[in-house]
Amino acid sequence: MELEPLHQWDLTPKQAVALQRELRERLDPRPPAGLTVERVAGADISMSRGDVWAYGGIVVLDAGTLAPVARSSAAVRLTFPYVPGLLSFRELPVLSEAWTRLEVRPDVLIFDGQGIAHPRRFGLACHGGLLFGVPSIGCAKSLLVGKHGPLGEERGSVADIIHDGEVVGRAVRTRLGVLPVYVSPGHMMDLPTAVELVLRMTSRYREPETTRHAHRLVNDVRRSARGES
Repeated sequence: MELEPLHQWDLTPKQAVALQRELRERLDPRPPAGLTVERVAGADISMSRGDVWAYGGIVVLDAGTLAPVARSSAAVRLTFPYVPGLLSFRELPVLSEAWTRLEVRPDVLIFDGQGIAHPRRFGLACHGGLLFGVPSIGCAKSLLVGKHGPLGEERGSVADIIHDGEVVGRAVRTRLGVLPVYVSPGHMMDLPTAVELVLRMTSRYREPETTRHAHRLVNDVRRSARGES
């Protein structure tokens, strides 16, 4: 896939915060008119504690069968420190390299992280969606900001995530009785569509199949690169 850089990656955390505030003004809170979703991708990265290398991967699934139709991976040396709220500056350089190697363009990309459910409303899914020019969704395993009320035990039960008086996402029960995932829109995405697609891409497990396939890919790539069994 072609990629037009949004900015340089050689930034200080203070510069990164300022850039988030600038770039969030470019987010589109609506899906493209007439969006037809036939292929959905998942993106994830893997790294070992103390390692200077990150391993990223993207897996594209058929939205009907949930079968993989394309995948790509990359290894990139980490240059940005771990700073909560700025993880996109650490993770997107490796995912950008994987994106350029991807041969099938997805209609939607689901990130293992936050969308607008973020202190500055510009999480990984927002940044990545803007960078790749694709509708994007954040689907996280934990909350970064906000709180939500109770939700039912049944699959498809939801509760709004509220932060500073604003609805920034939804807690979504993807299977009976399991912990919810936390869904928020990224770029070219609204909340109802994001929740619908996450549920559509979820089958027997808590996380959507997009995330599961991407997670498996990057862990395999990391183990292979490090000579681990």
